[in-house]
Formats: sequence, structure tokens, C-alpha cells
Amino acid sequence: MNLRHLKYFLATAESGQVSRAATLLSISQSSVTGAIRDLETELSVDLFVRSAHGMELTDAGREFLASTREILEKLDEAKKVSKRHSAVSGTISLAATYTVLGYFLPYHLDRLAQLHPKLDIRLSELNRESIEEGLLSNRFDMAVVLTSNISNPELESETLLRSNRRLWVPNNHPFQRKGKVSFEEIAQEKYIMLTVDEAAHTTMKYWSGTNFQPNVKLRTSSVEAVRSMVANGQGITILSDMVYRPWSLEGKRIGTAATEHEIPSMDVGLAWRKGAKLEQPVSILYNYFKDYYALPQIHTR
Repeated sequence: MNLRHLKYFLATAESGQVSRAATLLSISQSSVTGAIRDLETELSVDLFVRSAHGMELTDAGREFLASTREILEKLDEAKKVSKRHSAVSGTISLAATYTVLGYFLPYHLDRLAQLHPKLDIRLSELNRESIEEGLLSNRFDMAVVLTSNISNPELESETLLRSNRRLWVPNNHPFQRKGKVSFEEIAQEKYIMLTVDEAAHTTMKYWSGTNFQPNVKLRTSSVEAVRSMVANGQGITILSDMVYRPWSLEGKRIGTAATEHEIPSMDVGLAWRKGAKLEQPVSILYNYFKDYYALPQIHTR
């Protein structure tokens, strides 16, 4: 196992396709395929489920993905030690929604503090409507939000990360052993509905494309409550990979399954007022994220 293997694996996991990973890395598809095969042989597990639609991570693959990201992020951090003495100073008013603040931003805030110690980022957690209002009134310089929820024509937005949504089930649930699960089958199970960051609205939007409705047992704004209830066999749900963890707080395992019906991804990115001039501190923040996500091997947890 070497860094090349890890970079090829991560590019494939993030893009969902060998061909796209090869294009991002400017190498041949056979090189990517060979590296993944070598990894699976060395680890004695299947990291992906291959299908006509692309490459889906297995549970083992998602666990290995977390380790891969950590290794490559530490390497990138070590390479950029010299940049930690940046003289850039200034204040940025940054807004973020609940999900973004809890599952996306902490690593980046720590990294920005190391790279630009004189940069003062003042963070506010608000819902999307309040963030949009704050951007338009110049209360915030920029926001990190679920760009898949942004539709205000007076705002600019740029997506950094697309997180796939999939079905969460208790460990050893029959759906885990099934290839892809239909929405008709999901509708027959008790469903735990997450409500925070417009998750319930988004859920009903893609359910409306089917002839079925979820059998909602509970609506909650707590991701941990959803995780625990699924792990304890009290229902199932559909949520993004960004908030997925294989264990509940009680230490019970959570499995995943693919669905027959295509589900839109949860997109995370930046938003700002259209036509706003990005002053130097805000440009530093913008360029940090742009540079970070320009490389397939440097993606957030």
C-alpha cells in the first residue's frame, strides 16, 4: 500500500466512477482499477460494489475512506507548514447552517487557523432564510451552506462537495443483502424523518417522484436521535454520506443500502451576495476552499 493507491481510491470514492477518477488524476482507467484491486487484495475486503451506474462504497469502503482522508490530509498539512506564518489579517463574518457547522466546517476552521493565524473568522449558526437575509443586508460576508437548498436569484453560490444520499438500516437488515431497494419496499418500513436544514422538505421532494410515501414514525431535528433509532431497529431513513457514521452512541452498528430510485445529492458550498466585492480576508477564505476542493485527494471528512 502506498500514497498512490490511496489517492486513486479516494478519487474513485469521491467521483463514483473509475473513468471520472482517471480523468481527474490524468491517468489511465487501468491504473485506477489496478490500484483499487491491489488495495482490496491487501485488505482482504471489497471496497466497492461495481454496477453499470458506477462504484458504490461498501461499509468497509466507507470506513477505509475515513482513514484515507486522514492520512492524505495530514500529508497535505505537513507540506504546507511554511504557509502557517501567513501575515494576512482581517475579520470575516461567516454564517453556516446546522449540518454544515456540525459535519463540514470544524476541520476547515482548524486548518484555516493554522494557515492564517491572524485571520479572525466570526461564525454564526442560523437557518437558511436568516443566512440569506444576512448576506443580502451585508451582515455576513459569506456563508457555508447546503447549496442544494439555495434558490435566491440575488445570491451567488458555488458547490464544493456533493454528498450522496443512501438508505440507513439496522445492521443485518434484509435490505443490506438486497442489491437495490425500491421505494415501495421502503414505504412498508417505519421511517425516521430528520427535519433540520430543510431535510424533511428535501425528502418529500424526491419521494414525490415515486408513487409512494414514507411511513413516518418520528420527526426529529437530532441526527444522533435518528442514528440511535435506526441502529436499535426502530425505523430506517435516507440521509447523506456526510453525516453517516457506522455506529450509534450506544455502540450499535448502522448499515446502508442503495435505492433503485435516484436520490439527489446533498450539496455543500459557499454563498455570497451577487455583485459583492470580496475583500482580501474573504478572498483568502474563498480561495482556500477552491484550492482545497480542486484536488480529488484532499476532501473533507
